[in-house]
Amino acid sequence: MRILAIDPAIRNTGFAIVEGDAQKQEALDYGVIRIPAKIPQSQALAAVSRGIANLIEKWEPDEMAVESIIYVQSHKTAISMGAARAAALIAGADAGLSIYEYSPTKVKNAVVGKGRADKSQVAYMVRVLLGLRETPAFDAADAIAIGLAHLATTDPLRASVLDKKKI
Repeated sequence: MRILAIDPAIRNTGFAIVEGDAQKQEALDYGVIRIPAKIPQSQALAAVSRGIANLIEKWEPDEMAVESIIYVQSHKTAISMGAARAAALIAGADAGLSIYEYSPTKVKNAVVGKGRADKSQVAYMVRVLLGLRETPAFDAADAIAIGLAHLATTDPLRASVLDKKKI
């Protein structure tokens, strides 16, 4: 199974194309869609959506996995994150992909073994698990972790623990 995994944000959206199943996984591509701060928010959202649409066209994933809404201190941040998430979801829905969401805590627990792991721990573990030559940028590592968590749900026992939710 080939998955497009997304860690949405307006300025730095992490993405990963991961392939495999619960036993064996491979990262085919990963990185960050970077949008400069000088670009207005509406244009940044369009760029995120276009970037994801381009990844879908290039890699032809079977499904998409995205991080669920997280609790943040600032309403402004929450609205911004929600808008970036919506841009990603629309790109996936337009392509006809089935889309699943996972909480950050469940993803971290699946990849690191600790639901409260920090970004450096997640980045290190995805490097180790996939045998990458370098540690990915944090946003890309988060996306890889989301993809790995989704592939783990191909094992029915892990699917219930990870609370796989189709949206």
